[in-house]
Amino acid sequence: MMINAPKVIAILAAGASTTSAFSLSMSSALIVQNKGGGHGELGFQLAKNLSSNPKITSITILQDSACKDSKEPFKSYSTDIPNVKIVKADLADESMTADTLQSLLGDSYDYVWDNASKGASGCGKAMVDCAKSWNSKLLTYVSSAGIYKPSDVFPMPETTPIKDTAGQAQYEKYAMDNGLPFVSFRPQYIYGEKSNKWDYIDYFFDRLVRNEPVPIPGDGSQKVSLTNSADVASLLASVLNDEGAAAQQTFFNCGTDQLVTYDEVASMCAEVAGVDANIQHYDASLGKAAFPFRLTDFYVSPDMAKSKLGWKGPEHNLREDLTWYFESYKARGGMTKELDLTKDKEVLSPASV
Repeated sequence: MMINAPKVIAILAAGASTTSAFSLSMSSALIVQNKGGGHGELGFQLAKNLSSNPKITSITILQDSACKDSKEPFKSYSTDIPNVKIVKADLADESMTADTLQSLLGDSYDYVWDNASKGASGCGKAMVDCAKSWNSKLLTYVSSAGIYKPSDVFPMPETTPIKDTAGQAQYEKYAMDNGLPFVSFRPQYIYGEKSNKWDYIDYFFDRLVRNEPVPIPGDGSQKVSLTNSADVASLLASVLNDEGAAAQQTFFNCGTDQLVTYDEVASMCAEVAGVDANIQHYDASLGKAAFPFRLTDFYVSPDMAKSKLGWKGPEHNLREDLTWYFESYKARGGMTKELDLTKDKEVLSPASV
Protein backbone atom coordinates (compact mmCIF):
# COMPACT_ATOMS: atom_id res chain seq x y z
CA MET A 1 0.00 0.00 0.00
CA MET A 2 1.42 3.41 -0.95
CA ILE A 3 -0.10 6.68 0.21
CA ASN A 4 1.51 10.09 -0.34
CA ALA A 5 4.83 8.37 -1.18
CA PRO A 6 5.97 6.79 2.11
CA LYS A 7 6.85 3.13 1.78
CA VAL A 8 4.28 1.28 3.86
CA ILE A 9 4.70 -2.35 4.78
CA ALA A 10 1.74 -4.28 6.14
CA ILE A 11 1.57 -5.36 9.75
CA LEU A 12 4.13 -7.99 10.57
CA ALA A 13 2.74 -10.28 13.14
CA ALA A 14 4.56 -10.49 16.36
CA GLY A 15 1.62 -12.71 17.20
CA ALA A 16 -1.06 -10.86 15.20
CA SER A 17 -2.85 -11.52 11.93
CA THR A 18 -1.55 -9.76 8.82
CA THR A 19 -3.69 -6.72 8.10
CA SER A 20 -3.13 -3.02 7.58
CA ALA A 21 -6.01 -1.70 9.68
CA PHE A 22 -7.34 -2.87 12.99
CA SER A 23 -9.44 -1.70 15.87
CA LEU A 24 -7.76 -1.09 19.21
CA SER A 25 -9.43 -1.06 22.57
CA MET A 26 -9.03 1.87 24.92
CA SER A 27 -5.74 2.38 26.73
CA SER A 28 -3.88 1.60 23.53
CA ALA A 29 -0.19 2.42 23.29
CA LEU A 30 1.82 3.28 20.20
CA ILE A 31 5.62 3.12 20.22
CA VAL A 32 7.37 4.74 17.26
CA GLN A 33 10.74 3.02 16.92
CA ASN A 34 13.79 4.01 14.90
CA LYS A 35 15.93 1.70 12.79
CA GLY A 36 18.64 1.20 15.42
CA GLY A 37 21.61 2.88 17.04
CA GLY A 38 21.88 4.16 20.58
CA HIS A 39 18.10 4.21 21.03
CA GLY A 40 17.55 1.05 19.00
CA GLU A 41 16.56 -1.21 21.91
CA LEU A 42 14.24 1.22 23.70
CA GLY A 43 11.05 0.37 21.81
CA PHE A 44 11.52 -3.32 22.53
CA GLN A 45 12.20 -2.75 26.24
CA LEU A 46 9.36 -0.25 26.55
CA ALA A 47 6.92 -2.73 24.98
CA LYS A 48 8.03 -5.37 27.49
CA ASN A 49 7.53 -2.92 30.33
CA LEU A 50 4.10 -1.74 29.18
CA SER A 51 2.93 -5.32 28.68
CA SER A 52 2.64 -5.66 32.45
CA ASN A 53 1.13 -2.22 33.05
CA PRO A 54 -2.59 -2.44 33.93
CA LYS A 55 -3.28 0.89 32.20
CA ILE A 56 -2.28 -0.50 28.81
CA THR A 57 -4.47 -3.05 27.06
CA SER A 58 -2.84 -3.14 23.63
CA ILE A 59 0.54 -2.18 22.21
CA THR A 60 1.64 -1.40 18.68
CA ILE A 61 5.18 -0.68 17.51
CA LEU A 62 5.46 1.48 14.41
CA GLN A 63 8.86 0.27 13.26
CA ASP A 64 11.15 1.99 10.79
CA SER A 65 11.40 -0.44 7.89
CA ALA A 66 15.13 0.36 7.54
CA CYS A 67 15.84 -1.83 10.58
CA LYS A 68 17.70 -5.10 10.06
CA ASP A 69 15.30 -7.88 11.01
CA SER A 70 18.17 -10.33 11.46
CA LYS A 71 19.68 -8.16 14.20
CA GLU A 72 18.66 -7.51 17.78
CA PRO A 73 16.34 -6.41 19.13
CA PHE A 74 14.19 -6.71 16.03
CA LYS A 75 14.66 -10.45 15.59
CA SER A 76 13.32 -10.96 19.13
CA TYR A 77 10.03 -9.17 18.54
CA SER A 78 8.12 -12.32 17.64
CA THR A 79 9.49 -14.42 20.51
CA ASP A 80 9.82 -11.93 23.37
CA ILE A 81 6.85 -9.63 22.74
CA PRO A 82 4.48 -11.89 20.76
CA ASN A 83 1.32 -9.96 21.65
CA VAL A 84 2.66 -6.66 20.36
CA LYS A 85 1.55 -5.66 16.87
CA ILE A 86 4.37 -4.56 14.59
CA VAL A 87 3.69 -2.14 11.74
CA LYS A 88 6.50 -1.16 9.40
CA ALA A 89 6.92 2.04 7.43
CA ASP A 90 9.67 4.19 5.97
CA LEU A 91 9.97 6.70 8.79
CA ALA A 92 12.74 8.59 6.99
CA ASP A 93 10.36 9.61 4.21
CA GLU A 94 9.99 13.38 4.57
CA SER A 95 6.74 13.35 2.60
CA MET A 96 4.95 11.40 5.33
CA THR A 97 1.84 13.15 6.62
CA ALA A 98 -0.72 12.61 9.38
CA ASP A 99 -3.13 11.24 6.76
CA THR A 100 -0.51 8.68 5.73
CA LEU A 101 -0.03 7.54 9.31
CA GLN A 102 -3.74 7.46 10.04
CA SER A 103 -4.39 5.33 6.97
CA LEU A 104 -1.57 3.00 7.92
CA LEU A 105 -2.39 2.58 11.60
CA GLY A 106 -6.15 2.51 11.24
CA ASP A 107 -7.16 3.86 14.64
CA SER A 108 -6.31 6.26 17.43
CA TYR A 109 -4.00 5.73 20.40
CA ASP A 110 -4.33 6.90 23.96
CA TYR A 111 -0.61 6.96 24.67
CA VAL A 112 2.21 7.59 22.22
CA TRP A 113 5.94 7.18 22.77
CA ASP A 114 8.02 8.57 19.90
CA ASN A 115 11.50 7.08 19.84
CA ALA A 116 12.19 7.78 16.18
CA SER A 117 11.56 11.37 15.15
CA LYS A 118 14.51 13.75 14.95
CA GLY A 119 12.66 16.92 14.09
CA ALA A 120 9.34 18.59 13.33
CA SER A 121 9.08 17.49 9.71
CA GLY A 122 8.14 14.25 8.01
CA CYS A 123 7.34 11.54 10.53
CA GLY A 124 7.92 13.91 13.45
CA LYS A 125 5.32 16.43 12.32
CA ALA A 126 2.94 13.67 11.27
CA MET A 127 3.23 11.99 14.66
CA VAL A 128 2.43 15.20 16.55
CA ASP A 129 -0.47 15.96 14.23
CA CYS A 130 -1.89 12.47 14.71
CA ALA A 131 -1.55 12.62 18.49
CA LYS A 132 -3.48 15.89 18.44
CA SER A 133 -6.25 14.51 16.24
CA TRP A 134 -6.48 11.39 18.41
CA ASN A 135 -6.76 13.52 21.54
CA SER A 136 -4.04 11.33 23.03
CA LYS A 137 -3.67 11.44 26.79
CA LEU A 138 0.12 11.79 26.51
CA LEU A 139 2.70 12.15 23.78
CA THR A 140 6.06 11.12 25.21
CA TYR A 141 9.15 11.96 23.20
CA VAL A 142 12.59 10.39 23.48
CA SER A 143 14.97 13.30 22.96
CA SER A 144 18.63 13.34 24.04
CA ALA A 145 20.83 14.96 26.67
CA GLY A 146 22.99 15.94 23.72
CA ILE A 147 20.47 18.72 23.20
CA TYR A 148 22.06 20.64 26.08
CA LYS A 149 24.60 23.35 25.45
CA PRO A 150 28.01 22.71 27.03
CA SER A 151 27.88 23.50 30.74
CA ASP A 152 30.05 23.35 33.82
CA VAL A 153 27.11 22.45 36.06
CA PHE A 154 26.71 18.75 36.87
CA PRO A 155 24.47 16.95 37.10
CA MET A 156 22.93 18.97 34.30
CA PRO A 157 19.45 20.07 35.41
CA GLU A 158 16.42 20.12 33.14
CA THR A 159 16.80 23.92 33.03
CA THR A 160 20.18 23.68 31.27
CA PRO A 161 20.05 25.84 28.09
CA ILE A 162 19.46 23.79 24.97
CA LYS A 163 20.59 24.06 21.37
CA ASP A 164 17.52 25.70 19.86
CA THR A 165 18.43 24.63 16.34
CA ALA A 166 18.61 20.94 17.25
CA GLY A 167 15.98 18.79 15.58
CA GLN A 168 14.79 17.49 18.95
CA ALA A 169 14.24 21.07 20.13
CA GLN A 170 12.15 21.78 17.03
CA TYR A 171 10.04 18.69 17.71
CA GLU A 172 9.50 19.73 21.34
CA LYS A 173 8.50 23.24 20.28
CA TYR A 174 6.05 21.98 17.65
CA ALA A 175 4.39 19.60 20.10
CA MET A 176 4.04 22.29 22.77
CA ASP A 177 2.82 24.89 20.27
CA ASN A 178 0.05 22.44 19.38
CA GLY A 179 -1.09 22.31 22.99
CA LEU A 180 -0.56 18.58 23.42
CA PRO A 181 -0.13 16.90 26.81
CA PHE A 182 3.54 16.44 26.10
CA VAL A 183 6.56 14.95 27.87
CA SER A 184 10.17 14.82 26.70
CA PHE A 185 12.90 12.59 28.13
CA ARG A 186 16.58 13.30 27.58
CA PRO A 187 18.64 10.09 27.90
CA GLN A 188 22.41 9.71 27.77
CA TYR A 189 24.64 6.75 27.05
CA ILE A 190 22.62 3.52 26.84
CA TYR A 191 23.64 -0.13 26.76
CA GLY A 192 21.59 -3.33 26.80
CA GLU A 193 21.56 -7.06 26.17
CA LYS A 194 19.76 -6.66 22.83
CA SER A 195 21.48 -3.46 21.77
CA ASN A 196 22.71 -2.81 18.27
CA LYS A 197 25.23 -0.18 19.32
CA TRP A 198 28.12 -1.35 21.49
CA ASP A 199 30.72 1.36 20.91
CA TYR A 200 30.87 2.85 24.39
CA ILE A 201 31.98 -0.16 26.45
CA ASP A 202 33.58 -2.08 23.58
CA TYR A 203 36.21 0.68 23.47
CA PHE A 204 37.61 -0.55 26.78
CA PHE A 205 37.40 -4.29 26.11
CA ASP A 206 38.92 -3.86 22.62
CA ARG A 207 42.15 -2.63 24.18
CA LEU A 208 42.18 -4.61 27.40
CA VAL A 209 41.92 -8.06 25.81
CA ARG A 210 44.79 -7.19 23.45
CA ASN A 211 47.03 -5.90 26.23
CA GLU A 212 46.98 -2.48 24.62
CA PRO A 213 46.95 0.82 26.53
CA VAL A 214 43.53 2.31 27.23
CA PRO A 215 43.78 6.02 26.33
CA ILE A 216 41.64 8.24 28.56
CA PRO A 217 41.62 12.04 28.24
CA GLY A 218 42.51 14.18 31.23
CA ASP A 219 42.96 12.53 34.61
CA GLY A 220 40.16 9.96 34.17
CA SER A 221 38.11 11.29 37.09
CA GLN A 222 35.37 12.60 34.81
CA LYS A 223 31.98 11.13 35.68
CA VAL A 224 29.54 9.58 33.25
CA SER A 225 26.16 7.90 33.41
CA LEU A 226 25.80 4.56 31.57
CA THR A 227 22.23 3.30 31.78
CA ASN A 228 20.76 -0.12 31.03
CA SER A 229 18.06 0.12 28.35
CA ALA A 230 15.52 -1.60 30.63
CA ASP A 231 15.99 1.19 33.17
CA VAL A 232 15.54 3.81 30.45
CA ALA A 233 12.32 2.03 29.46
CA SER A 234 11.04 2.09 33.03
CA LEU A 235 11.73 5.82 33.13
CA LEU A 236 9.77 6.32 29.91
CA ALA A 237 6.88 4.26 31.28
CA SER A 238 6.85 6.17 34.58
CA VAL A 239 4.74 8.92 32.98
CA LEU A 240 1.79 6.60 33.58
CA ASN A 241 2.32 6.93 37.34
CA ASP A 242 1.15 10.55 37.26
CA GLU A 243 0.17 11.81 33.83
CA GLY A 244 -0.73 15.29 35.06
CA ALA A 245 2.60 15.79 36.80
CA ALA A 246 4.42 14.46 33.76
CA ALA A 247 2.81 16.93 31.37
CA GLN A 248 3.15 19.82 33.82
CA GLN A 249 6.89 19.27 34.27
CA THR A 250 7.32 18.34 30.56
CA PHE A 251 11.10 17.80 30.58
CA PHE A 252 12.86 14.97 32.37
CA ASN A 253 16.47 13.92 32.41
CA CYS A 254 16.83 10.22 31.82
CA GLY A 255 19.66 8.17 33.24
CA THR A 256 20.90 6.15 36.16
CA ASP A 257 22.08 7.85 39.33
CA GLN A 258 24.89 5.31 39.67
CA LEU A 259 27.73 7.35 38.26
CA VAL A 260 31.16 6.02 37.32
CA THR A 261 34.42 7.68 36.32
CA TYR A 262 36.22 6.88 33.09
CA ASP A 263 39.01 5.19 35.03
CA GLU A 264 36.46 3.12 36.95
CA VAL A 265 34.88 1.89 33.72
CA ALA A 266 38.30 0.74 32.49
CA SER A 267 39.11 -0.95 35.80
CA MET A 268 35.77 -2.75 36.02
CA CYS A 269 36.12 -4.01 32.45
CA ALA A 270 39.64 -5.24 33.20
CA GLU A 271 38.41 -7.11 36.27
CA VAL A 272 35.70 -8.89 34.28
CA ALA A 273 38.16 -9.75 31.48
CA GLY A 274 40.71 -11.03 33.98
CA VAL A 275 43.50 -8.70 32.87
CA ASP A 276 45.37 -5.71 34.23
CA ALA A 277 44.20 -2.28 33.15
CA ASN A 278 46.93 -0.31 31.40
CA ILE A 279 45.26 3.10 31.62
CA GLN A 280 47.19 5.91 29.98
CA HIS A 281 45.93 9.45 30.42
CA TYR A 282 46.56 11.95 27.68
CA ASP A 283 46.22 15.69 27.21
CA ALA A 284 42.53 16.36 26.57
CA SER A 285 43.46 19.31 24.36
CA LEU A 286 44.45 16.71 21.75
CA GLY A 287 40.78 15.83 21.35
CA LYS A 288 38.67 12.70 21.69
CA ALA A 289 40.58 10.52 19.22
CA ALA A 290 38.66 7.19 19.43
CA PHE A 291 37.43 7.78 22.98
CA PRO A 292 33.62 7.19 23.09
CA PHE A 293 32.63 9.79 25.71
CA ARG A 294 32.94 13.55 26.23
CA LEU A 295 36.25 15.01 27.30
CA THR A 296 34.61 16.40 30.42
CA ASP A 297 32.03 15.25 32.95
CA PHE A 298 28.71 14.45 31.27
CA TYR A 299 25.84 13.25 33.37
CA VAL A 300 22.33 14.09 34.49
CA SER A 301 20.24 13.13 37.49
CA PRO A 302 16.89 11.28 37.48
CA ASP A 303 15.80 13.12 40.64
CA MET A 304 13.00 14.96 38.83
CA ALA A 305 11.48 11.69 37.62
CA LYS A 306 11.79 10.24 41.09
CA SER A 307 10.05 13.16 42.77
CA LYS A 308 7.40 13.94 40.14
CA LEU A 309 6.71 10.49 38.67
CA GLY A 310 7.58 8.16 41.51
CA TRP A 311 10.31 6.40 39.54
CA LYS A 312 11.94 3.97 41.96
CA GLY A 313 15.39 4.12 40.44
CA PRO A 314 17.49 1.73 38.35
CA GLU A 315 17.25 -2.02 38.76
CA HIS A 316 20.56 -2.61 37.01
CA ASN A 317 24.12 -1.51 37.62
CA LEU A 318 27.10 -1.46 35.31
CA ARG A 319 29.43 -3.51 37.49
CA GLU A 320 27.07 -6.52 37.52
CA ASP A 321 26.02 -6.06 33.89
CA LEU A 322 29.61 -6.19 32.66
CA THR A 323 29.61 -9.96 33.25
CA TRP A 324 26.99 -10.66 30.59
CA TYR A 325 28.33 -7.80 28.50
CA PHE A 326 31.76 -9.42 28.25
CA GLU A 327 30.19 -12.73 27.23
CA SER A 328 28.29 -10.84 24.53
CA TYR A 329 31.50 -9.12 23.48
CA LYS A 330 33.19 -12.49 22.93
CA ALA A 331 30.14 -13.90 21.13
CA ARG A 332 30.16 -10.93 18.77
CA GLY A 333 33.74 -11.69 17.78
CA GLY A 334 35.26 -8.89 19.83
CA MET A 335 38.36 -10.89 20.72
CA THR A 336 39.41 -11.46 17.11
CA LYS A 337 38.05 -8.48 15.17
CA GLU A 338 40.47 -6.16 13.42
CA LEU A 339 41.22 -3.01 15.41
CA ASP A 340 42.75 0.21 14.13
CA LEU A 341 44.68 1.91 16.93
CA THR A 342 46.09 4.74 14.83
CA LYS A 343 44.18 7.42 16.73
CA ASP A 344 45.32 5.95 20.04
CA LYS A 345 48.94 6.30 19.03
CA GLU A 346 48.40 9.87 17.87
CA VAL A 347 47.26 11.03 21.30
CA LEU A 348 49.57 8.83 23.36
CA SER A 349 52.84 9.44 21.55
CA PRO A 350 53.07 13.26 22.01
CA ALA A 351 52.91 13.02 25.80
CA SER A 352 51.44 10.49 28.17
CA VAL A 353 50.49 11.72 31.63
